[in-house]
Amino acid sequence: MYQKFIITLIIISSSLAHDVKSSNETGHISFGVSQTGLEFTKNLMIKTAISNLIPLNLPDIEQSVQIPLVGKVKMVVSNIVIYDVEVVKSVVQSGDMGLTIVASGATADLRFDWSYTYSTWFFDISDSGVASVKVEGMEIGLTLGLKNEQGTLRVSPLDCGCYVNYLSIVLDGGASWLYQGIVDFFSEDIAYAVEDTITDKVKEAVIQLDSVIQSLPKQVSFGDTAALNVTITDGPIMSSTSLLIGIDGLFTQIGNEVTSGRSGNSLLSSGSVCNNPMKMVAISVHEDVLNSASLVYFNANKISWIVDNLPDQKLLNTSGWRFIIPKLYKQFPNDGMSLNFTILSPPTIKVENEGIVATVKSDVFINVLDAGKVIPVACITMDIEASGFAGISSNTLAGGINLSKLTMSLKWSNIGTLHMTLVQTAMSTLLKKIIVPVVNLRLRVGYTIPDFHGYGLQNTSIIYGDSKIIVCSDVAQIYEYVPHRILS
Repeated sequence: MYQKFIITLIIISSSLAHDVKSSNETGHISFGVSQTGLEFTKNLMIKTAISNLIPLNLPDIEQSVQIPLVGKVKMVVSNIVIYDVEVVKSVVQSGDMGLTIVASGATADLRFDWSYTYSTWFFDISDSGVASVKVEGMEIGLTLGLKNEQGTLRVSPLDCGCYVNYLSIVLDGGASWLYQGIVDFFSEDIAYAVEDTITDKVKEAVIQLDSVIQSLPKQVSFGDTAALNVTITDGPIMSSTSLLIGIDGLFTQIGNEVTSGRSGNSLLSSGSVCNNPMKMVAISVHEDVLNSASLVYFNANKISWIVDNLPDQKLLNTSGWRFIIPKLYKQFPNDGMSLNFTILSPPTIKVENEGIVATVKSDVFINVLDAGKVIPVACITMDIEASGFAGISSNTLAGGINLSKLTMSLKWSNIGTLHMTLVQTAMSTLLKKIIVPVVNLRLRVGYTIPDFHGYGLQNTSIIYGDSKIIVCSDVAQIYEYVPHRILS
């Protein structure tokens, strides 16, 4: 879980800085986290790391002490456990060297068992008890090295250390009052053990994190048709105020080989900046991403629509068209109908300042359902332009579309020449009054945005322009996540 939160820190990135240089390769989706987001994620990481670190076992310590009039005393400190850590202050800073997190003024509570033995001329003497330790002024620092290696993010601990400023030991049990000064002799060894163990555990977590990242796929499937190429093409780029990264971001058909470094418009530029620099995270998506999805679904023959059921069913009966296409009603009186929308080319999607504009070229086959047979009677070519918008509320993505423009031409007809002005008016009414509202009803219900272990987007805004959609958001806890544990 600790590794997953570090992954979140690295992967949630976008263009929030004004002074970012573009790389030679270009990504179509960029992600980023601002300084505000870094602070939030840092606090979340520390909280999660502590919960996964505690309890932390330290190695046993043995010492032999020469005591006047007594002789050599063997003392053992065992079962050393850190059971609580509190961080008073922490900072996070990104820069050319990597991502640095420093926790200072931290305190830790330990407990251990103590025992001693020594021998005289006549008999052996021993005693034992327990002790509590308070560690104060502890500082823990980690610098993460981030680099792109063949389209995959590599993470390494460039620098890591822990320093204990002061600790106090209180003994309990046995003749503890007598041996307090002797056990104080162990304070330096205990401090070293705390420093070394925490340092090793943090380094181990980073190495495990790198292993987890290497196991991640380079594409994410959407259903059984399309996959999103998540190969890294830009960054990681780190400035003093943000962490940025870009991915290829284009859709491909499932089964196609994943490629990287394809030409496109780099999103890691000053053009992809949230209006509010205090927003924690941002995601910038180029219109090429939407067009790549359009191409994949078109090539897979997934874009078609047969309309054979409407809330106003009389529009799918020849009687409803008798004044628009009289010969249709005369030849097929009171027969059912269906409309087969067949897309002729991949829909073209553009992101403009006011929203998303889609242009669709389609053939519409007018079919009559006569005596159990589907009879095509005419085909009309349609050029449709629709505008759309999206919004995010809580953890729901919703939106809507409007029909902006519609032009039609007759391709062929088995029912004579059609009065295209009347047909276009009827078809426009059908789209605007029936089909678009049905689509908008589903879009307004929205789609749930997956949360990450109880955390989701909050106070989200969407910006359109420069061929990009930019989602700017804060992150907040939407419910308390309880990890699943396998009982043995």
